Amino acid sequence: MTHAHITSAFDEELKYLTRRISEMGGLAEQMVADSVRALVNSDLALAQKVISDDAILDDAERQIGEKAIVTIAKRQPMASDLREIMGSIRIAADLERVGDLGKNTAKRVIAVAGSGIPRKLARGLEHLAELALVQLKEVLDVFASRSPEKANSIRERDEEIDAIYTSLFRELLTYMMEDPRNITPCTHLLFCAKNIERIGDHATNIAETIYYMATGAQLQGERPKDDTTSTLGSVTD
Repeated sequence: MTHAHITSAFDEELKYLTRRISEMGGLAEQMVADSVRALVNSDLALAQKVISDDAILDDAERQIGEKAIVTIAKRQPMASDLREIMGSIRIAADLERVGDLGKNTAKRVIAVAGSGIPRKLARGLEHLAELALVQLKEVLDVFASRSPEKANSIRERDEEIDAIYTSLFRELLTYMMEDPRNITPCTHLLFCAKNIERIGDHATNIAETIYYMATGAQLQGERPKDDTTSTLGSVTD
């Protein structure tokens, strides 16, 4: 926190929110990494672990929300303290959604296990996941430092993930057109790729929330985007 409060209990409540957000972030990162590893290696046991871990993340978001509401009711915080609390609620929601996307990817491991994933596509998915996870890790580091400059920098880099996703989207469509037997597994992979791309969007959401927590202002202008898949047909989840 940037200043001391009259009651140490209030400080502890704010520290609790910060600590739980960090714990959620670590688990969300692990779930995403494990879901992609399970997909590429057809590891059903690891996929099931990701699915089970989602309940832990959901419970953490609920606890953060409950703590935030109680803190607001008891302390009636003003200005920056209120932004801290509201920001924590928003970030917890984004991290919970990241976990959902990891779980969704893990659920598709069974569907593609029998057909296998071509090495080129596996590399593409792994690369996309690497970029998304780096962005998620960096934004969680910025949450600890509350640097508005770094938060804005992360927001400006979202288009890199979009570009890789668009390239992978085109490759998957090519595989589907070359052999109708690829349609079902590649459709599942399209959803997985979209899940990973959306993780980057949630990291960007978190960066915008951190900027608001630190400055009290909203970032202006449209986010940089380089997702051109809408010209080929969109994928929704």
